[in-house]
Amino acid sequence: MEITNIRIILVNEKKLKAFASFILNKSFVITGLKIIEGSHGYLVSMPTIRTSDGTYRDIFYPTNSETRKIITDKVLEAFESKINKLENLEQ
Repeated sequence: MEITNIRIILVNEKKLKAFASFILNKSFVITGLKIIEGSHGYLVSMPTIRTSDGTYRDIFYPTNSETRKIITDKVLEAFESKINKLENLEQ
């Protein structure tokens, strides 16, 4: 599995810190991931859709913990890189 072109869009809300998207295997775009600040650090939330009864359901998700870790690590690495670049520009 190859994850490329990770795109991070920063937001400044209470817990929501950014939206993310990436290209998988140079052929499939995944959008709608959220980077959320949790009590133990940042976490990546998979894309969801709101159902007619008001609940949320994942529309894209990894089928195993290894794949989830790969996606999470790559997305958070890109997020932290973007934050660091912005901090360096402000100095």
